[in-house]
Amino acid sequence: MARPDLFERVQTLRARRDAQGAVPSPGVVGRRDGVRMEVDGRWLTAFCSSDYLGLGQQFGVVNALQDAAAREGSGSGAASCAGGRHLLHEALEREVADWLGYPGALVFASPYLANLAVQQALLCEEGDVCVQDQFNHASLLDATALAGARLRRYPHRDSEGAMRQLRHAPEGAAMLATDAIFGQSGDVAPLRSLSLVARMQEAVLYVDDAHGIGTAGGQGRGSVAAAGLGLAEVPLQNIPLDTALGGAGAVVVGDASLIGHLADTSRPYRHAAALPTALTAASLEALHLARRDDWRRDKLVELVALFRGAARRHGLELTASETAIQPVPCASEHAAQVLSQVLEQAGWWVKPTCVPGPSGEQAAVCVRLTALHAPEQVQGLVEALALARDASHALPVTAA
Repeated sequence: MARPDLFERVQTLRARRDAQGAVPSPGVVGRRDGVRMEVDGRWLTAFCSSDYLGLGQQFGVVNALQDAAAREGSGSGAASCAGGRHLLHEALEREVADWLGYPGALVFASPYLANLAVQQALLCEEGDVCVQDQFNHASLLDATALAGARLRRYPHRDSEGAMRQLRHAPEGAAMLATDAIFGQSGDVAPLRSLSLVARMQEAVLYVDDAHGIGTAGGQGRGSVAAAGLGLAEVPLQNIPLDTALGGAGAVVVGDASLIGHLADTSRPYRHAAALPTALTAASLEALHLARRDDWRRDKLVELVALFRGAARRHGLELTASETAIQPVPCASEHAAQVLSQVLEQAGWWVKPTCVPGPSGEQAAVCVRLTALHAPEQVQGLVEALALARDASHALPVTAA
């Protein structure tokens, strides 16, 4: 029997996606100026960035990157275990560990690699299991498959569901993994109750805090600190550097013995090029600013309240999110794509997405607020959403 032709399979799948309109053009950025971006030749006000504190273009951060690049070059030159590890990597690890109150830390070239490294190094024997929220980031879910562990998923933000899944997998080592703040919906994981579940079921609780670090907790120490938890309850955290810190890469913080094991055995750490030194220097400067500048977090809170208040006055439906991620539900996936296109034509860049709903996934456009947005820009976006709603009926209407 002839094997399936992979080229034919790809063509069939692409034709199917094109027919469904499921893959809108991502847009190509030519230039950036704060929240203003030149996209495919047109200047738009972007509400789709995860640079929540506005540090990605901050002059001190950019200067740190330029200075390090001038001294050390553009790349790391090798994996960390083969000559790519630099004193700046160690400095960043110490700073992040001190910031969050953890004894150990390890720099990775990307958050995706960090999630893979943690599961590959720890869930390494037959029968090991990783229990995850059904709406976790793809990198957490992919990591379980690539590690060869069993994956069990529980309903969104359902600690009792996590307990049931762990009880149904009593053999083997267990990890309970969750996003702290879910990147499409902006809602927050019940970390305190999940920590109790992990303790009762003898599982390691692993938290990816991509959208909480820098924005939640005192001095921006993240979602785990905001929940009143620490090393004892959450032995490992993934701290991405590409969201509120405005850079690239990730730092895994945790128990010193676990961090040492990652450094010794995790293939994504030992066989991928180390984070470029210049990007490491930029993240160090961004971390100092994130710890110091409470005004950035204060402004973000004010903008979230402004957006939600204005949206309610215009009768727009919102989710329960109180974070910088503010989904606006739409009638259908097609309606979300149309709304995104209408907003783009009006000068606003907001991307379609799917968020957890009462009966599965619900279409939405995802508004991401940053400390660089001006109040009048937020007001203008809400007015544009209301106009698009009235013109196309793409959005559900709530009582004003």
